[in-house]
Amino acid sequence: MKNKALIGTLVALGFLVAGSLVYNNMNSSQSVAQKDVVKVGILQFVTHEALDQIEQGIEDGLADAGFDGDNIELTLLNSEADQSKIQTMSKKLVNDGNDVLIGIATPAAQGLASATSDIPVVMGAISDPVGAKLVKNLEEPEANVTGTSNQVPTGQTVDLITSITPDAKTIGILYASSEDNSVSQVESFTQYAEEAGLTVVPYAVPSTNEITTTMAVMTTKVDAIWVPQDNTIASAFTTVLSAANQAKIPVYSTVDTMVKQGSLAAINQSQYDLGVETAKIAVKLLNGKEVKDIPVSVIDTGTPTLNLKAAKELGITIPDSVLKEAEIAVEED
Repeated sequence: MKNKALIGTLVALGFLVAGSLVYNNMNSSQSVAQKDVVKVGILQFVTHEALDQIEQGIEDGLADAGFDGDNIELTLLNSEADQSKIQTMSKKLVNDGNDVLIGIATPAAQGLASATSDIPVVMGAISDPVGAKLVKNLEEPEANVTGTSNQVPTGQTVDLITSITPDAKTIGILYASSEDNSVSQVESFTQYAEEAGLTVVPYAVPSTNEITTTMAVMTTKVDAIWVPQDNTIASAFTTVLSAANQAKIPVYSTVDTMVKQGSLAAINQSQYDLGVETAKIAVKLLNGKEVKDIPVSVIDTGTPTLNLKAAKELGITIPDSVLKEAEIAVEED
């Protein structure tokens, strides 16, 4: 009898604990939606025009949904590519009691995801969230991370390169070995390029300090250069362009901001629009929806974007078939 009574007590306690957890989770979701002032923390990896556009899109997207002025407390921190700052800033945003956290660029999202398993983390335009170990399933996020994934359209990029520079047979890729996001892009680009009969030579650098010496070697061995969506390379892109222009080698990039800086062309995905899409997911969470019910939003196509001034300086004629579909970022002088 005593054993039966003990078992009955344990079962009852189990139901009480389970009920308490369910109630707390429901109450937590409701409390965010019912707050007079919500708190959102944004961690940006580095200052760069493309990432700045994402951040602005996030702010505008939140405002469009009614989260502006006195009903939101928005905190923006920027690690400036310092890994130790990512860890410190992630902990600060968690300890400050933010309701939703947003990471712009892979290292920032990884830092936030490592700092908390409770607060929802929204990825701001992450190219390979699975490879970066931020989520396991894009359709059904199982932990506290969801967001947007702008998967670089590498197949479209290869088609663009072969259309504009058909004589370019060896393509060099410059990327940072420290960025998981870049490694997956290199693999994808290589697959498409080799299927198109191109030879791909990847050049990985551990930091911006090695870009100058790497470019000096690279420009003697390749016909064209592709730069993936890589925050380390983006922060020193003028160095890349200087070396490539001196060698008269075309540079293909991934965003319109780089085309405006001087690269020949890119399959562009609007960084601002990606920020707005990221904000939409944050809004769903602020309104009480759970992470597990919000699939990762995947954007995997883009628009050809051209720098006609760069083409002229390189002596390259853009085919009419490309011009008809493209946006012009920089006109000829």
